[in-house]
Amino acid sequence: MNEAERCELCGREVHLLTRHHLIPRTRHANKRNKREFDRAEVKKRVAWFCRPCHNHVHALFTEKMLERDFNTLESLASHPDVARFVNWIRHKPDGFRPANQPSANKRRNQKPNATPW
Repeated sequence: MNEAERCELCGREVHLLTRHHLIPRTRHANKRNKREFDRAEVKKRVAWFCRPCHNHVHALFTEKMLERDFNTLESLASHPDVARFVNWIRHKPDGFRPANQPSANKRRNQKPNATPW
């Protein structure tokens, strides 16, 4: 990729975007998923994120949470932790990588009934 493109979450111009499945691929065969979404829609629900945004989303949320609660770009962007990160990173240059990402512990603490991996 020679031209810079924009991350759909933070809006930064970067030279490398990663594909984020809004409904995680590991959840495509899930019965609830099959009941709620058309198969074609599941495969088309994709967003293009810069690496820091993609890492941050997966550090914050489990696959199940992404499938059930954050399966649209709007729902992801409206989450307070994502919005705070986006506001912080949007002014950083292409190639910038944050030193730390939230841990799996933070994801577990977000939902009181979540089980450890």
